[in-house]
Amino acid sequence: MTGDEDRATSGRRRRPLSAALQATRDVIVDLSELTFADSSLMIDLAVLAQRLRAHGRTLSLRHPQPHVRQLIELVGLHRLPSVLLIAPQPAAASA
Repeated sequence: MTGDEDRATSGRRRRPLSAALQATRDVIVDLSELTFADSSLMIDLAVLAQRLRAHGRTLSLRHPQPHVRQLIELVGLHRLPSVLLIAPQPAAASA
């Protein structure tokens, strides 16, 4: 995913998300170039994860920008049983 993903762009992501449901392997969504996301994307990803889990597969969310990662964590998407968040850990503040 690249650029902005919100309610207005939900139509353009339906085909790739539907295709992901046909995958015979775990699904990886690269979020490294996603500059903005809203709750509509989080809902779509949660639904995808739930459907993948029903078929024994997982959804990996790879390298989200810090503000997108914050949204993922805020809504709890990363806590769903079939979701893996692949992101560097935040740097620890030095004293």
